[in-house]
Amino acid sequence: MRAFRKQIVVLLSLLFIGGFSTVRAQDPEEEQVMEIDRSGENETFITVSGVVKDQKSKRKLEYVNVTVPGTNIGTVTNADGEFSLKVVKSLNANTVQVSHIGYLYTLIPINGRSIEELEVLLAPNSNLLEEIVVRARDPRFIVEEAMTRIPDNYSADNNLFTGFYRETAQKGRRYINISEAIIDVYKTPYKDMNVNRDRVQVYKGRKLLSQRASDTLIVKLLGGPNLSVFVDVVKNPDILLDKEMLPYYAFKMEESVMLDNRHHYVISFIPQAILPYALYEGKLYIDRERLSFTRAEFNLNMDDRNKATQAILKKKPFGLRFRPLEVSFLVTYKEIEGRTYLSYIRNEVRFRCDWKRKLFATSYTINSEMVITDGKPAETAIPYKLSFKQTQSLSDKVSDFSDDAFWGNYNIIEPTESLDSAVGKLRKQRK
Repeated sequence: MRAFRKQIVVLLSLLFIGGFSTVRAQDPEEEQVMEIDRSGENETFITVSGVVKDQKSKRKLEYVNVTVPGTNIGTVTNADGEFSLKVVKSLNANTVQVSHIGYLYTLIPINGRSIEELEVLLAPNSNLLEEIVVRARDPRFIVEEAMTRIPDNYSADNNLFTGFYRETAQKGRRYINISEAIIDVYKTPYKDMNVNRDRVQVYKGRKLLSQRASDTLIVKLLGGPNLSVFVDVVKNPDILLDKEMLPYYAFKMEESVMLDNRHHYVISFIPQAILPYALYEGKLYIDRERLSFTRAEFNLNMDDRNKATQAILKKKPFGLRFRPLEVSFLVTYKEIEGRTYLSYIRNEVRFRCDWKRKLFATSYTINSEMVITDGKPAETAIPYKLSFKQTQSLSDKVSDFSDDAFWGNYNIIEPTESLDSAVGKLRKQRK
């Protein structure tokens, strides 16, 4: 069994210093960026923006896919259900598709013009699979069959994707770190189920750190932008989909759902073995016809807190007590012309820290998310020496917030109202 399993994707480094004013100097070699054709960066574009809600309850829907059909161009709604999508005019796109699990997708006609402040209402889809047929099949067999079809269902080419990555750290409810970046993601074919040659590099990014003297515990998420490599559960067997690991889980068929107007199996899994390291529990969503994995929701099992701590904590100050509360993931994929591609990843880590002899503990939450916003076949790979390393922290590699038009024509995940407010407060601290 591979030793890498003991080193699960999330790595936290807790550092104790007197403030946040010092930023580690960068190695000049690390500041290089691979030359990539960005001719589309200066093209004129249209913008489609609005909010997505449940048609019946009018509840705002988070993490809804907003894409240009047949392309990798897209984004997701934020926690307030809001989105903004930029589409280059030369694409001559006629529609934008809005889709979410358990809902009928809807197409927004754009016909080459900007549309803003849309209210998109998604209708719940209750047309479920025939339960008798579904429950007659062994869920583990379905998972194994879907695994054998990965080479046929997923990209068979080298691809270079553009993505937007954001990570935030909160102390209680207050933001103490906000880092964002446009990233390049190089992915090799899925047939080998190997991520060793996949690479990420940061094209441009920015950060805001708290200046409060009381915020002396720096929480760093190491290798954050590499979510797009190591948390690609379909391609990285060290997470879930390895036949050697399947016997350690119990699988159960859950109520099926519709996703992108297609029937999907929903298969839950929980650990059924005690190993030297923590396992996961969650749900897999599998397209019934294509048998492709389209969504994975899972979290680190917390039955043994020591194992969970060993999985995620790399460094902490002496005397600091660390208690993990939650480590959860959401991974989604989308189908384009018969092949499936990585679309969106979200990770949340919650924990408490306190010092010995102190009465109260402090709660921290680390959120990170990455969305693929564009892509094309790759002619060359990102060199290893220019790639973002798993031992690096994004907040050490990017500059401070300054220009409000920083992202230009690039698609991002719209900031929530609370995040916008936090940016304003952290900016005031720096004046």
